[in-house]
Amino acid sequence: MSNARILKNTLALYIRQIIIILITLYSMRVVLNELGVEDFGVYSVITGFITLLAFLPGSMASATQRFFSFAMGENDQAKLKQTFSVNLIMYAAIAVFAYILLFTVGLWFVEVHLKLPDERFNAAVELYRYTSLAFILSVFTAPFIAILIAHEDMHLYAMISVIDAVLKLAAALSMAYVSYDSLIYYGMALLVVSALVTLSYILICLKKYTECQIKKIYWSARLLKEILGFTWWTLFGQVSTVFRNQAVTVLVNQMFTPATVAARAIALNVASQVAVFSSNLNTGLYPPIIKTYASKQKDEMMSLVFNGSKLTFFLMWVFALPILLEMELVLTIWLKTPPVKAVFFTQLAIVESLILALSLPLATAARAPGKMALYETLLGIIQISIFFISWWFLKLGYSAEWVFYIAIVANLIMFKVRLLLVKYLTGLPIIPYYKKVVLPVVAIVIISSVLSVLMARNLPDSMLMSLYVIVFSMSISTIAMYYLGLDRYWRIKIVQFMFKKFFGSGNAV
Repeated sequence: MSNARILKNTLALYIRQIIIILITLYSMRVVLNELGVEDFGVYSVITGFITLLAFLPGSMASATQRFFSFAMGENDQAKLKQTFSVNLIMYAAIAVFAYILLFTVGLWFVEVHLKLPDERFNAAVELYRYTSLAFILSVFTAPFIAILIAHEDMHLYAMISVIDAVLKLAAALSMAYVSYDSLIYYGMALLVVSALVTLSYILICLKKYTECQIKKIYWSARLLKEILGFTWWTLFGQVSTVFRNQAVTVLVNQMFTPATVAARAIALNVASQVAVFSSNLNTGLYPPIIKTYASKQKDEMMSLVFNGSKLTFFLMWVFALPILLEMELVLTIWLKTPPVKAVFFTQLAIVESLILALSLPLATAARAPGKMALYETLLGIIQISIFFISWWFLKLGYSAEWVFYIAIVANLIMFKVRLLLVKYLTGLPIIPYYKKVVLPVVAIVIISSVLSVLMARNLPDSMLMSLYVIVFSMSISTIAMYYLGLDRYWRIKIVQFMFKKFFGSGNAV
């Protein structure tokens, strides 16, 4: 894959995410206003509980994408068809399993054990039913998203994602015009949106890609065994991650007020939206990293991992720094009256996400060989330990923000573990990684942070001055990234790409 195509895909995903973030943030403001703090807390708990199963489609999609990209790297058309057929059957089985689990054990837990306000109990149960069905639809969506990404058709992925966000905003806005219970109605509307998006992905993939067809099954027991082995350990890693995130939310729900749960939900949402800038680049890097490994282009793969690690961090940092500095202003504009502790929670959540952003290409490189047992076991143990350590601290009487402190420390440990494991699995050199990736990242963080904080502290408090701080911090981060983070080769490629994109010439440098 050419560097120009990587940049083109990154730009498409970047524009997509800017649009989606603006829509999503406004949607959350509308939802919070329409539902109120208590119902929003109920909504967060119910959707958070459903998300405990989100590792199923996510892990399967990761496996699908890995095997599709690997087959493309080997230029094996027969394996592509087998991969689609095998995964289609596996997803159908997962959907059935998810339905049974959600409407038996899951429904029992919600009705009996989940802490819900008495007057909103019935509405919460109805919301749970609709959210469960929407989740099952997402199971069918995941493999088709993986196929789009493996084929590197990021413009289609971006377009459907934006349409999805617009439809969800329409669902939120429509709550003001219905007399039905808002909590139940919103769940119904989101289910309809999920159905439309799922249908769109399926129809596009069936029409566009020859390996995507349902008339004939190309079965391979050997491939099934390989995918199951890879998926099993990926599932374990996803289970540990989701268990940690959502179980901690349930833990906070059990020990603190609905307002505290709402503050945590807002923090995680903002952090995830900012982090998607970096994860989008990693989405674009996933296929070429797998393909270069499959075609035994080790030097090219290492270049993608090194430069990808820096760029994924930088693309998040350029937005994270101004948000960290002006968090109170951002949340006030967005939510008018954010819940208590929402500002501090969000700052801590973004710090945790920044650490993870640096690790994303390492995680992709670890998946290339397909040997996931050791990697997922070690990281999964650390992830699960976050919940139990958080439970212990909260039982001792520590405040709710300690769950974020614990997660930040754990992510620093996981970064080091990932680096050692990728060295073991692929031969990635650690010392050059520290010199070419970690040191430039640290230098950019220090320089841009110090200069931005000094400017912020020497300006009076006002909306206009806050805007100056935001523009300055984004500018200084971009300049530092360009000169300290990128080597001369990538600086030239980026300038050439931008000139070609906007002026129609690729020979500007």
